[in-house]
Amino acid sequence: MKTKEVYRKSILPADIDCVFSLLKSLKTLQFIAKPYASFTPIGGESNVCWKKGQTLSFRFKLFCLIPYGVHTIHIIDFSKECIYTNESNTHVPVWNHRIRLKVMPDGSTEYSDEVEIGAGWKTGFVWLWARCFYAHRQRKWMKLLEGR
Repeated sequence: MKTKEVYRKSILPADIDCVFSLLKSLKTLQFIAKPYASFTPIGGESNVCWKKGQTLSFRFKLFCLIPYGVHTIHIIDFSKECIYTNESNTHVPVWNHRIRLKVMPDGSTEYSDEVEIGAGWKTGFVWLWARCFYAHRQRKWMKLLEGR
């Protein structure tokens, strides 16, 4: 299956420990994804904390309204420098996501999202949505970190 990649990088106004701590919480994903997407844990677990080796499943909705199947996240690596997940969805069989964090000289954190997407004939459409989604996510990161 042919895939496409999305890459986005920002400098976040917080130290790496703060950013990494926030990345451990499902509530952070839910906040930065809205209104482009919603992730509701299957089984009702609302206190999900990400860990290496875990596989989690979510009811996924586009724009928090349109059901788009079950989204599964398998966590391959979860460290302060790199988080890597193999994700898939009913409609998007390949969604491999890497988050990299890097300490900047002024104490801020360089944050990047790298995503490989494979969805058959839908790949181009999903890729366009993902470009907007990751730009939005990084703007929401800025909002989340304001005043910290």
